Amino acid sequence: MKNLDVATFFDEIADILEILDDNPFKIRAYRKAALNVRGLTEDVALLARADRLEEIPGVGKDLAAKIVEIVKTGRLKHYEELKRKVPEAILDLMAVPGIGPKTAKLLYEKLKIKSVEELEKKAKAHKISGLPGLKEKTEENILRGIELIKKRAERMSLKEALDLSGEVVAALKKNSPAVKRIAPAGSLRRMKETVRDIDILVTSDKPKNVMDAFVKLPMVKDVLAHGPTKSSVLTDTGVQVDVRVVEPESFGAALVYFTGSQAHNIHIRHIAKKTGLKVNEYGVFIEKTNRKIAGREEADIYKALKLTLIPPELREDRDEIEAAAKGRLPKLIELSDIRGDFHVHSKWSDGAHSIEEIATAAKKIGYEYILVTDHSKRLKVARGMTEKDVLKKLKEIQKINEELKGIKILSGAEVDILSDGTLDYSKDILKKFDMVVAAIHSGFKESKDKLTMRTVRAMETGLVQILAHPTGRLMGVRPAYELDFDKVFKVATQTKTCLEINAFAERLDLDDVNSKAAMEAGVILAIGTDMHMLDQLGSIKLGVSVARRAWLEKKNVLNALRLEDLLKFIRK
Repeated sequence: MKNLDVATFFDEIADILEILDDNPFKIRAYRKAALNVRGLTEDVALLARADRLEEIPGVGKDLAAKIVEIVKTGRLKHYEELKRKVPEAILDLMAVPGIGPKTAKLLYEKLKIKSVEELEKKAKAHKISGLPGLKEKTEENILRGIELIKKRAERMSLKEALDLSGEVVAALKKNSPAVKRIAPAGSLRRMKETVRDIDILVTSDKPKNVMDAFVKLPMVKDVLAHGPTKSSVLTDTGVQVDVRVVEPESFGAALVYFTGSQAHNIHIRHIAKKTGLKVNEYGVFIEKTNRKIAGREEADIYKALKLTLIPPELREDRDEIEAAAKGRLPKLIELSDIRGDFHVHSKWSDGAHSIEEIATAAKKIGYEYILVTDHSKRLKVARGMTEKDVLKKLKEIQKINEELKGIKILSGAEVDILSDGTLDYSKDILKKFDMVVAAIHSGFKESKDKLTMRTVRAMETGLVQILAHPTGRLMGVRPAYELDFDKVFKVATQTKTCLEINAFAERLDLDDVNSKAAMEAGVILAIGTDMHMLDQLGSIKLGVSVARRAWLEKKNVLNALRLEDLLKFIRK
């Protein structure tokens, strides 16, 4: 998929324009287009061929033409012309999250820093905090940003990994009829938010046929190894993919072994040893006689160890084995349990589609309800709605609800939490919505106490049903800001405020660890896609994967409520 390439070009153009002190609206246009292209679930190249690029929010004729150029040539003339106007070292420094154009220029001109490596050394040696406007906290943020870059270089997002593995699996099935069973393994199968490489397991009576087909797939750039039962390749996006053919009677054991995690596998091997058994990628064996007693199915492996089958998302050695031994594993929420989406944007702010189009698409998915949450007035870059617009939108929702049967459109807004913790609309306006989603969109570098205060005050108004993307992170771009979660969870339970699991691929915020902590504190979680284009409704599965890794059941997730129960919740 070319989505990442296009988004990277646009982000880097925005960086250069910032350095050149160009028109802020032009800079924001590139940033917005980059964010929306990165969040697409469709390949931008397919949209280009179908002449549908202008459906992407923030993409007009000019940006559409640039996307076509990138898709066709892999280059962009405008980008190359702009790059010549700025020293390359400044752009390299700006690649570090948290370093803006002014800071990058200052570091380059005053300290002669020309690489990220030099920057890291200077920050560790406390050579930066003496510069005008730069403090010790700046050095800490720079080092955190460099760490983010290193992680980003090593790992891809869960969405990218799912897209690539799906592409490989589909191509293997098509090009090799010898494939019998096939499944991804590794951290992808555990649905970790980032993935280093991709492991795929196959059963086949003609392993050579599978290996030959695999190394010739269209996305393969380099063949790292080509063996009779295992091959490794590097894709055109630089990702390593390994495919192994295993015996059918060992498929379950191999799935357990190669899914991991390493800590989980060590723990189950320890349990096996205590009972006179051994576990490996081929099966479960009685140690004394080496007789195999399980291997074909995953459930058989766990059963042999007197454990209930542990879902892949839980296999992180975080007490899941103890819970399985006692028969106390949670009945994890499923994608099929989701009855609606609590975070979507329409044309009333920065979305690409009308409310009716969104509701019709949600109805086709099988949803009972959809909450339309356009931005509030302060967020002008996202065409935030004035109070006058709100009243018009409410009338439109009422009209569509009267005409469109089979789904309920709920009126809402994604309302800015201001610097003092107040909300961006008056109480009178807020009370007109069915549900209010509140979010911080500015001041990310404020102190933990200040950000916690803003969050808590917003919930204490009693006017907020959902707190959106609670830590503000954009993976690989902007780190999560700090919050006192004990205080946030306590106030959320007191005020009956739900915390969001934002399913947008670069957010997944709250993450699995904080979502589990929230659930254990008695907080209800709500999953929202943060949709700006219809195909992004499908990213709800990423939110569900976070919920599953957080041990959440239906009772812990607001989206699992039937419409009548949700309306009761709203009335309360």
